[in-house]
Amino acid sequence: MERPIGVIDSGVGGLTVVSELIRQLPKEEIIYIGDTARCPYGPRPEMEVRKFTWEMIDYLLLHEIKMLVIACNTATAVVLEEAKEKLSIPVIGVIHPGTIAALKATKSDHVGVIGTEGTINSGAYYRELTMINTDVKVESLACPQLVPLVERGMFSGSEAEAIIKQSLEPILKTSIDSLILGCTHYPLLAPVIQKIAGESVEIICSGDETAREVSALLYHANLLYTGERPDPSHIFYSTGSQDMFQQIARDWLSIKDIDVKRINLQGQRISKKKFYN
Repeated sequence: MERPIGVIDSGVGGLTVVSELIRQLPKEEIIYIGDTARCPYGPRPEMEVRKFTWEMIDYLLLHEIKMLVIACNTATAVVLEEAKEKLSIPVIGVIHPGTIAALKATKSDHVGVIGTEGTINSGAYYRELTMINTDVKVESLACPQLVPLVERGMFSGSEAEAIIKQSLEPILKTSIDSLILGCTHYPLLAPVIQKIAGESVEIICSGDETAREVSALLYHANLLYTGERPDPSHIFYSTGSQDMFQQIARDWLSIKDIDVKRINLQGQRISKKKFYN
């Protein structure tokens, strides 16, 4: 099917998922919205996260998307089940795929999760992990200082290292052997996180497993694009700075010509009813 895959995130972090989607599904077209003007979502009230997320979803539905990927962990925790119920297209979040990857990786059944305040306070990862494996021990930690680092493009350097080290200190005092990066911004900091955590801790990014689930869902729903399209056209929208978004997207996706359009989503409910159940 020729329609694109829609991806939403609170900022640039969802590009880590887009990177895997492009790698694993090279013929598919992707439309991405990063709500950089209102990022981060983690400290925001649930009602506000729900409102902002539905504004992004409704905007994407204008593009006749065939599937929705909620690449923001906070938005996944708040809106995923509601979106699955209301929308007539497949919807996937990033929490379940990240959980599966961590349970495959851990040898001691002792898993760490770092994320925004909203994601950690929701208990979503704890519920998913313990639902699948009742023996798993879960250590959860909110790291509110990490998303601003990514949105500013500070992926390395002494200042970034100091902030990351201070943020991770409580969870690294435990005996975890795998660490879920429970925010799609965090994989952009993965090399520094791995350096600080040490080789004994496996870093889990949800992008790879999420892309596998997207592929499986599209296949079973007979929605995969099977035609000839060697150079698919991707569209990127940002509610904030186009320049910063464009630079990060170029670096992370290794695509030279990325056109980022700026949009204003505030107060808009513009969905097409045919995509609702």
